[in-house]
Amino acid sequence: MSNSSASPTLSPVIQDLTRLNTLGLVSRADAFVTLTDAAQLPALSRLASEASSLLVLGGGSNLVLPQRVPGLVARVAFKGVRLLEARPDAWVVEAAGGETWHGFVETCVGQGWDGLENLALIPGTVGAAPVQNIGAYGVELQERFLGLTAWDVRAGRLVDMNAADCRYSYRDSVFKHDEPGRWVIVSVRFALPRPWRPVLGYPDLQRHARLAEGAPTARDVFDAVCEIRRAKLPDPAVTGNAGSFFKNPIVSASARDALAERFPSLVSYAQADGRYKLAAGWLIDQCGWKGRALGAAGVHDRQALVLINRGGAGAADIMALARAIQAAVYERYGVRLEPEPVVV
Repeated sequence: MSNSSASPTLSPVIQDLTRLNTLGLVSRADAFVTLTDAAQLPALSRLASEASSLLVLGGGSNLVLPQRVPGLVARVAFKGVRLLEARPDAWVVEAAGGETWHGFVETCVGQGWDGLENLALIPGTVGAAPVQNIGAYGVELQERFLGLTAWDVRAGRLVDMNAADCRYSYRDSVFKHDEPGRWVIVSVRFALPRPWRPVLGYPDLQRHARLAEGAPTARDVFDAVCEIRRAKLPDPAVTGNAGSFFKNPIVSASARDALAERFPSLVSYAQADGRYKLAAGWLIDQCGWKGRALGAAGVHDRQALVLINRGGAGAADIMALARAIQAAVYERYGVRLEPEPVVV
């Protein structure tokens, strides 16, 4: 998050992206730069104005990349975590956009800045978290979000944005709808509640032995979430994947009731606005896709929401499998599944 007075240049290079995306898709950037200092941002705007496109890359955990990425690719690698303020009602913490999300969560728990532990082990970077509006195990990023600082590549200036500016909704934000490559998220600020109370409403947490013993700490919740995720989800370093590939669809109460009448074991969760969130993994599993493969792409055998690279898969393989799953779910349930990752 440093911001030196110098205005350094950036020199793009050809870069293999295969190890920079968690699906492990073979990919190459024609022009690639790494951002380590905010002073490089004006140079990025100049380069982007001359390029056909700009792809901003964080941890590569929410991307489906083609074999060749034209235009300019900028990898965000800003580092730094700091406590900005200890308010009576919250710890105000800031993290640089290039910090790994899980590392940041672990740092917060270690410092006693509790409130993000339910979001442990989510892959990707801090800067990518607001783009996706991540959430897991009963906690959504927007509930802990205070603000962020982003570089407007087009205008060539730093902009502070609050939650309203980010236009958050379920796994969605303004960053997914503005022109690709417009924003580079430099740092994100969080308000972590004091006093802290554990969020244990998610069924997996309620069933976890560590948390059932009474009065769990934030570290207990953090450890339990890590155990649950590791038991269900493949490690991207071993098996290429992008985490949950589909959003859980949200439907009206009447649509949910009609489905539940036909399928009594339907898994759904009531939402504050009266609608229902359906479990996409359950829908996919019921259509017989868990553990199945289509060429080099497959569905994880323990979590039907996760598509995996079985070795040598390309973007076309992953997307062909995704379309087949979408068609099967729509044919049986009349529900359209929407992918979570950005398809470049």
